Amino acid sequence: MPELPEVETVCRTLRPYLCGRVIEDFELRWRRTLANDCQQAFEERVIGNSIADVTRRGKLVVLVLGSGDWITIHLRMTGELLFREDRSVARTPEREPYLRAIFALSHYAELDFYDTRKFGRITLVNKVELIRLGNELGLEPLSPTFTVDALAHILQRRRRLKSLLLDQTAIAGLGNIYVDESMFRAGTHPLRPANELQHAEIVRLHSAIIDVLTMAVESRGTTLRDYRSGLGEQGTNQERLLVYGKKQGSPCSVCGTPLERMTIGQRTTVYCPTCQPLYGSNQA
Repeated sequence: MPELPEVETVCRTLRPYLCGRVIEDFELRWRRTLANDCQQAFEERVIGNSIADVTRRGKLVVLVLGSGDWITIHLRMTGELLFREDRSVARTPEREPYLRAIFALSHYAELDFYDTRKFGRITLVNKVELIRLGNELGLEPLSPTFTVDALAHILQRRRRLKSLLLDQTAIAGLGNIYVDESMFRAGTHPLRPANELQHAEIVRLHSAIIDVLTMAVESRGTTLRDYRSGLGEQGTNQERLLVYGKKQGSPCSVCGTPLERMTIGQRTTVYCPTCQPLYGSNQA
């Protein structure tokens, strides 16, 4: 599933091409792609509106409309947004069955939403609902509000560390890839009770989260299978992963210890038992 770096890359690649364009038409090819509106109501509020900005909130791509409403697009597992400069040019035929929605834009451009597994959703959010959305999502880990003290406050909850870091109401945008990578770089075990971390460990984890996400954004995200930028480009961060996706028994890149795998909250977790002891020498 695309996480913060992938969604941020999509937004950054789309922003120069979408800002200022008017949505001239909308075609829905699979009705459940619209999360909370019938197509007619969606079109009445969207068509004729200009796109003022393309931004991100957590794992959501956000098209900010001139009216003040938002179109949020959750890519989920296989969703992909692709900008086309000239909609008169034929699409790739083999991908046509996976095209779920089309935004026809001014100057003959188009924004296509592909989704192989149909989990992605498009939602129109009005100004009142923006408040609710803001309350539902946690801190942005690349924002100035994500401080060591803010992370320490989140970690006061009595939960397993990995489960808490994956909670979008606590920290918005983190997913399985970057949680595993952050915990490894911080030397923290995924089953560690979050509220038992000492100050020095919290500092290391805070730094690791920011470093891992920043590096991934600079690499234009992680492409393991479906993810592409808004212009159809693959990311390269997969070349920098130290634990995520590694096989059981693969040597740790730091100490050579065989990596171990476990399932936490239905998510596969890879870690190094030496670099990330549950209790031991890596504790502060």
